Amino acid sequence: MRKIGLGVGTVGVLVAGAFAFTLLGGGPKSPEPGVCGHIERADEGHGARYRAIDCAAEHANVRVAKVVDDASQCPTGGSPYTTFTRSATLCLIPNFVEGVCYAGDKMVGMRKVACTSAEAVRVTSAAKGRAECANGHKVTYPEPAVTFCLVRVAEMR
Repeated sequence: MRKIGLGVGTVGVLVAGAFAFTLLGGGPKSPEPGVCGHIERADEGHGARYRAIDCAAEHANVRVAKVVDDASQCPTGGSPYTTFTRSATLCLIPNFVEGVCYAGDKMVGMRKVACTSAEAVRVTSAAKGRAECANGHKVTYPEPAVTFCLVRVAEMR
């Protein structure tokens, strides 16, 4: 009987500690602007999954632009934002890296690929604010203000 009481007491202390840790800011935080993540389609009927990861990680395919209550509150006036909604709605932009190639993927949206792929798009520049691109192919977002200049790898040959 004493062992059961000790076990219950230990579990209680662990739960209370985890609760306090979360309240004091050490636990998982809500995504905030500038944080990168990996988003992918989940199994049929389960929507998508979002996981916050370091922006330099290989699978970091999105960046949080803004956290809002409803998708209609995502910024307008540029390319459309991808949205992910759970307790809040994340307005997401691609986590494009200059010089890297990407291709569309049904499971994850855009993913990094070798620049030898015929379907690949290369990011020739990533500029803060609005910018002009030599070939005119660009993706712009007003918040954060960023312009990605793109070129199809097939056009580079």
